[in-house]
Amino acid sequence: MTLLAAVPALRSRKMAALVTLCCAVFVVNVSTTIVNIALPTLVEDLGASTRDLLWVVDAFNLAFAALVLAGGSLSDRFGRRPFLVGGLVLFAVASVGGAWSGEPAQLIAWRALAGVAAAVVYPVTLSILTNVFQERSERVMAIGLWGAATGVSVAVGPVVGGALIEHFWWGSIFVFNGLAAVATIALAVRFVPNSRDPSTPPLDKSGLLLSVLALGSLVHAIIEGPDRGWSSASTALGFGVAAAVLVTFVLRESRARHPMLDVRLFTNMRFTAASGAVTSAFFALFGFIFLVTQYFQSVRGFGALETGVRMLPVAGSLAVFSLVGPRLAVLVGSKIVVAAGLASLTAAFLWISQIDTGTSYLQIAGQMVLLGAGLGLTSAPATEAIMGVVPTDKAGMGSAVNDATRELGGTLGVAVIGSVALSVYRDGLDTTELPTVLMDPAQESVGAALEAARQAADSLGATGALLGSQLSDLARERFVDGFTTGSLVAGMVTAVAGVLTLVFLPSHPLPPHSDDESHDHPDVSVRR
Repeated sequence: MTLLAAVPALRSRKMAALVTLCCAVFVVNVSTTIVNIALPTLVEDLGASTRDLLWVVDAFNLAFAALVLAGGSLSDRFGRRPFLVGGLVLFAVASVGGAWSGEPAQLIAWRALAGVAAAVVYPVTLSILTNVFQERSERVMAIGLWGAATGVSVAVGPVVGGALIEHFWWGSIFVFNGLAAVATIALAVRFVPNSRDPSTPPLDKSGLLLSVLALGSLVHAIIEGPDRGWSSASTALGFGVAAAVLVTFVLRESRARHPMLDVRLFTNMRFTAASGAVTSAFFALFGFIFLVTQYFQSVRGFGALETGVRMLPVAGSLAVFSLVGPRLAVLVGSKIVVAAGLASLTAAFLWISQIDTGTSYLQIAGQMVLLGAGLGLTSAPATEAIMGVVPTDKAGMGSAVNDATRELGGTLGVAVIGSVALSVYRDGLDTTELPTVLMDPAQESVGAALEAARQAADSLGATGALLGSQLSDLARERFVDGFTTGSLVAGMVTAVAGVLTLVFLPSHPLPPHSDDESHDHPDVSVRR
């Protein structure tokens, strides 16, 4: 009887830990979605340019992606629960600090610090999960709920952010982030078990430095490209430095005794193909969210709360298919499910590329449902495939690699799609002959163009109203041109990833005989 009574108690403790880990995932992900809803407001209140907006979003993503591998390794070595709690504390501090920023540069700095905290928190959630839920059917269920937490954050972030902005001020969204982190700290202290791997090797400082330099120089070159010119010497130098440092990083890690990233893992095609699928999916998602919130507010004239509510279809679809995807992967194989998800994403972005300034919301909602379904079918099954390759005592490293692929994709998605859209927008503005006093601020962003149009109408009478109307219409049309072009870029990336998934991702894993064998021989999957 005692043994039977212990079973429900064990399950209860596991579920309490899972709920806490999902809350931590929510805290990190909502920080990304909620800030996007504030972008047009930052243009008005802080005078942010599109370049500033790109950095507000990508400072967080860049710090997250660059440091997440180190966060996973250190948590494995020194204890996962202390790192979870400590990361949440730092996240709360950075969020509240960002709420009272007086200029874009200050907000960018606080967002970067929040990204550092996220790099500590996020890999810990998945490594604890895989240690708590070691049987595959349980792990599949847990990872499905873990992925669904992302869908919840996509839903809650824009709606709550929109409501807060309309009733308080833009900084209130960061106060919300901080309070959510504090609540999760209380749950983590009570319910999350501690675990660690004392044999984890020391931090690979050289690898960490090289990875930060490679990713930082690449993102910097992409974001600064529209201002400096894509064919300029400085842009070419930035890409050259990024490529050289990346090659150095790979060579160094392949020869290091204790590498930060075990590049041998990528000889396992299940691991490599799944990582590529996650990277491409989040590349597309982050770029889309960056642009669609501006489309709703600046082009369609919706308020912040209205925009948040209109984002619900993608969130709901993502949450549902994050639960369905892993179960389908067990039944029919990861290859088919992940490829179907990427095909759904490709179809969604090709459809989105057809929108204009007057597209009905019903059509846009359909596009969002298709997009959310694609992300749900791709992300959770691919994540399970990645974690299924890595031994449980190395779960922090495996989780960190999975998180790095997400954030790398998201960081590049915002940078590439945002920069492409900005370049198309600016090129379109160059075709008009409106006064320079209007066109100079319009070059910064569609929000700045609308503000310049309002000022012209207020100060120049009937002539100003006419010029302002012409500028507003032009800016909205050219922004949509950039949005649709960026959507085509996203669709091409997910289409290529889908083909590679069909070619390289095995349908089912062949479990390793032991953790040591799995680590020594990364290629433990076969096609079935």
